[in-house]
Amino acid sequence: MKRFFKPIEKEGSAKKPSLSPSKQGGEKGEEDIKKEPLKFVTWNANSLLLRVKNNWPQFSDFISNLDPDIIAIQEVRMPAAGPKGAPKNPRELKDDTSSSREEKQILLRALSSPPFENYHVWWSLADSKYAGTALLVKKCLQPVKVSFSLDKTVSKHEPDGRVILAEFETVRILNTYAPNNGWKEEENSFQRRRKWDKRLLDFVVQSSDKPLIWCGDLNVSHEDIDVTHPEFFSAAKMNGYVPPNKEDWGQPGFTLAERKRFGAILKEGRLVDAYRYLHKEKDMERGFSWSGHPIGKYRGKRMRIDYLIVSDKLKDRIAACEMHGQGIELEGFYGSDHCPVSLHLSEECKAAN
Repeated sequence: MKRFFKPIEKEGSAKKPSLSPSKQGGEKGEEDIKKEPLKFVTWNANSLLLRVKNNWPQFSDFISNLDPDIIAIQEVRMPAAGPKGAPKNPRELKDDTSSSREEKQILLRALSSPPFENYHVWWSLADSKYAGTALLVKKCLQPVKVSFSLDKTVSKHEPDGRVILAEFETVRILNTYAPNNGWKEEENSFQRRRKWDKRLLDFVVQSSDKPLIWCGDLNVSHEDIDVTHPEFFSAAKMNGYVPPNKEDWGQPGFTLAERKRFGAILKEGRLVDAYRYLHKEKDMERGFSWSGHPIGKYRGKRMRIDYLIVSDKLKDRIAACEMHGQGIELEGFYGSDHCPVSLHLSEECKAAN
């Protein structure tokens, strides 16, 4: 079984492909292989296929200019391979109907064009057009292992394709799409999110042997500074419903319970919010990654729920961390309701002998 889905070349043999980049097709030789990624982008695309159809030239220019080593994408919303009623393969895009084949071709053509042709792609997909993640890694980088669950099991995928974990020689990269907390206890969404947060806490505590870079749509705004209108989000309700536990009141992603659990994950995992580490003050123009619909009561209401989190031991190497969208009209969002967020780490300084 393939370790990853390679969008440009077809496998020419039945041998299991190596995780190492080849030298063919303009790829770099061993002397040019980087051991550690330094530049990262995370983006909730809110349907990657829609972005390819409507916003790809602009997003391609953005990636070309930024030239990241890693691109982490959430809400891919492409179904996993496998016929109806059969077990699905979350690593492969569905292509057993004429419409799914066409959609797959559209997406893979986009990923075979500059600058994305310079990346290997790993998928973790849901059974339907829901959730899902993708991880694009520059071909000059060499992951030791790529897995798809918080327990690091290679063959196991998280439900809805919410996790991709790439391990390099000196660092781990975790791409996650956290489940939304929802509005009602009775719909089990609160319980689902509590279980997710508990598993994330266990993961970061047990993964302290190697520095971690955790990126993605984490579906939580940690502090008041991370939303434009704290009072609005704290008082938000769905159809007048008020949860029985006061800590569950408010906008999903801004309830006190979620924010406390997120704080515990950062503290216990010895993790640093890279953006907030550099940007201490509230930025009403560029300080948020998600924006409400520009028409209606959510117009101008924005949250920071997309993150690049690093281990404490990496914090002195944070050179830049930026939101790339701004304003009520969603400039730099490339058609999504989320904007890309980037991180640049400086190279590690080796101590002199």
